[in-house]
Amino acid sequence: MLSGGWPSVDAVTDLVTGGDGLARCAWAASTPDYAAYHDEEWGRPLHGDDALYERLTLEAFQSGLSWLTILRKRPAFRAAFDHFHLETVAGYGESDVARLLADAGIVRNRAKIDAAIANARAALDLPDGLATLLWSFAPAARPDRPRSFASVPAVTPESTAMAKALKKRDFRFVGPTTAYALMQATGMVDDHLSGCHVKPSAAAVMG
Repeated sequence: MLSGGWPSVDAVTDLVTGGDGLARCAWAASTPDYAAYHDEEWGRPLHGDDALYERLTLEAFQSGLSWLTILRKRPAFRAAFDHFHLETVAGYGESDVARLLADAGIVRNRAKIDAAIANARAALDLPDGLATLLWSFAPAARPDRPRSFASVPAVTPESTAMAKALKKRDFRFVGPTTAYALMQATGMVDDHLSGCHVKPSAAAVMG
């Protein structure tokens, strides 16, 4: 997909133009895994309780690790967690925890595994569902995309409010930074840089 290697990052735009002639946010330049994720998923509006639960869970597992590690383990995570079906994961017991801790294909962290199960149960307790709660914190669309990484925050008032609301409802591993990464990944904000070849998505409308 990406031939000819990657030139250096443009110091002004924070973009890299690959061998395929397409300009991308520089973080996507290091591997084909990142490039595909950047082009096809990151920043695209995502709805559905199970789908958003998956992203929330993977963002929590990423804490302290490279996102590339999680991305490459995602097929194993999906198999281990029954494709992140909320009702199934919420019903996990100690035998499932033991199974997950023995699964070398995922990140074997007891606190994060326990949090994933607890978060599934918390999500099922939400009266309007997980997607409705999470998307309620999506800010108004920016008039323009960021011009460089310096304009991309790690935390925003909306992500801080989202984290606070989730913690109030007994979710775990959901700090403001994790919440903002989730917002970026699921299209609640569009942090593709100005000049990136990925076209802006139409504003998502809750159904």
